[in-house]
Amino acid sequence: MGVRCSKLSFCWWSNSHHSHAPHYSDLENGGKDESESQPSFTEFKLDELRAAASGFSSENIVSEHGEKAPNIVYRGKLNDGRWIAIKRFHRSAWPDTRQFLEEARAVGLLRSEKMANLIGCCCEGDERLLVAEFMPNETLSKHLFHWENQPLKWAMRLRVALCLAQALEYCSSKGRSLYHDLNAYRVLFDQDGNPRLSCFGLMKNSRDGKSYSTNLAFTPPEYMRTGRISPESVIYSFGTLLLDLLSGKHIPPSHALDLIRGKNFSMLIDSNLEGHFSNDDGTELVRLASRCLQYEARERPNARSLVTALTPLQKETEVPSHVLMGISHGTASPKDSLSLTPLGEACSRLDLTAIHEILEDVGYKDDEGIANELSFQVWTSQIQETLNCKKHGDTAFRAKDFATAIKSYTQFIEDGTMVSPTVFARRCLSYLMSNMLQETLADAMQAQVVSPEWPTAFYLQAAALFSLGMDNDAHETLKDGTSLEAKWKKN
Repeated sequence: MGVRCSKLSFCWWSNSHHSHAPHYSDLENGGKDESESQPSFTEFKLDELRAAASGFSSENIVSEHGEKAPNIVYRGKLNDGRWIAIKRFHRSAWPDTRQFLEEARAVGLLRSEKMANLIGCCCEGDERLLVAEFMPNETLSKHLFHWENQPLKWAMRLRVALCLAQALEYCSSKGRSLYHDLNAYRVLFDQDGNPRLSCFGLMKNSRDGKSYSTNLAFTPPEYMRTGRISPESVIYSFGTLLLDLLSGKHIPPSHALDLIRGKNFSMLIDSNLEGHFSNDDGTELVRLASRCLQYEARERPNARSLVTALTPLQKETEVPSHVLMGISHGTASPKDSLSLTPLGEACSRLDLTAIHEILEDVGYKDDEGIANELSFQVWTSQIQETLNCKKHGDTAFRAKDFATAIKSYTQFIEDGTMVSPTVFARRCLSYLMSNMLQETLADAMQAQVVSPEWPTAFYLQAAALFSLGMDNDAHETLKDGTSLEAKWKKN
């Protein structure tokens, strides 16, 4: 275990220029061109994509409707280690090779951090495939309608709405204002938990296929009349997504508009959000949705005005998306999974509130057996003052007064008459709560020095490393902590 500690010490200093995990506060720049930092468009060989997707194995299918879908999406891994999403069209979808390639190349020119970008295609024989960046954290449909651990928070729902508006504005600015079948399945989440708009919707499912595959109750009125979509049709679909975000359900627009006209807003709002958002914000989002759902296409707002309306509504912009969503953060492959304890899970998600609650519950149980040999003279003259420092620190820690906790625990540690890994752990979290990331890592490592096989020390190191953007080291440290935890339970 000592090797791990020295390794982290080196990484800490050599990466000390890193700030904490990227915050989501740069909300104004969502439409900027990211082409310089994104991979270029590639025309792949069929054999290369077949190998990446394990021979197009059913185990690699990630599309919502599995093998029943007319156009299946597979997960794949290229030789260079990149994970990709491969959309395989039905053989008869694009008979004209030139037309398919022209469309794919045009979409492949787009590059935005708000999109799951198209990075390549393949056109060999009857095969027509699109290749996009892989998004490991599933779809908005999953997180909104079929959540398991926690409902999508209000701040995250607002963030999703803004990101989508920014993506649509970007596409419009590049001459690609038509998006086919915009719905909750088209919104994906990247490794940081940030929402991205799938590039696949920028191409129809076939040369002359339908633009909408969803229930006709959700399609724009003009599409019902003419069978064609316009930029305004995309805004209508955006309005249905706003209804999804508000309600946590897939409500038909006609029913939602009846509720809005009757001012029955409460029946429209997801009951899981009760008490977690202001009525003014809810009313503003309802108003924006109703504007998008206007029967007359010309009365709907454009993408730019959506961005303008949604930007001031954003909440908790300093909190990373993966924290708001309660998901693990990092670059692990989609198949990587680790069975984590509650503390390990909280550290992997940087859920600081949960870490605080767990450390409070455990108290000082893990300090048992740590040697604190003191002479009688030292005991009588100094111990009471030292214990008072710890007591003051514990009171402040419980009250979440982390500045006072840091001060009191520092006095306890500097006194030197007693050694407590738990005090280092508590000061470590207090530093993390105060955004003092280098001090956070140093204390987590010091807790390991005092108690070399204490899983909590490793979990807290992982939290510090995630905060510093050192995700690979953090994942390794989580594994070490999990292994040690298993040994503790056996003993």
